[in-house]
Amino acid sequence: MGSRPPPRLVVRRYDDVGQRWRRLRWGLGWLGSLVVVGLLAYFLGGPSTPTAVDHRQRRAVLTQIDDLKQQVANLQRAAQVNEVATHALSGTLIQREKELSALRADLGFYERLVSGDGQRQGLKLQEVKLQPIARSRGWTLILSLTQNAKRGGETSGNVTVSVEGLRKDKVVTLDWPALGDGAQQHGLPFRFTYFEQLQGTIVLPADFRPTRLRIHIQPEGGQTVSRAVAWGAALSGNITTAEGDRDAQP
Repeated sequence: MGSRPPPRLVVRRYDDVGQRWRRLRWGLGWLGSLVVVGLLAYFLGGPSTPTAVDHRQRRAVLTQIDDLKQQVANLQRAAQVNEVATHALSGTLIQREKELSALRADLGFYERLVSGDGQRQGLKLQEVKLQPIARSRGWTLILSLTQNAKRGGETSGNVTVSVEGLRKDKVVTLDWPALGDGAQQHGLPFRFTYFEQLQGTIVLPADFRPTRLRIHIQPEGGQTVSRAVAWGAALSGNITTAEGDRDAQP
């Protein structure tokens, strides 16, 4: 039997495994390129991404808030400085007003002493002051009396004081003997030619609220000088003549 000749056509199995590997490698390379492109876009184009924009806007808002806080703090400090300056100015104005009132009182005092109108003027209550005594219900009472220099001669007499006020919702008057200075029970004596300052002490009951002083100046052989002075005016040293009050005339 003779040998069979080799076949002209050879049937081989299709290599689909290699084809799949090639396709897989191509796909992985494509995905890798996409990842590289994405990473490059993230690192190189970061400021334009939404997350970076959000961070930038947040930093800008925080900076604005810090600036506004600083402005508010500056305005608060400026307001405090203005408040202190206003209080200081008010205190200065009050002090100047007091000094001006004192100077006016002194001017009136000396004008009365050296009056050039040629008229002889009588005894006058020039000034009334009240000063509280610490840790007590007592008050120091200061009275200034004057008469015109042209009047001439010495004037003497006594001053008594009564205090009007409220006690248990009733209007009452405390006369000089009830005000507590037993050493001067007959009043404050005076003797002068041109002017004199008297000083005494009064004590008020705890349930008494004073409203007005009544001052009676009785010169020897002369007419009584009567003055009504509001308690608050006596505390400030500014006295006013009430209706019906009068000074003694020569």
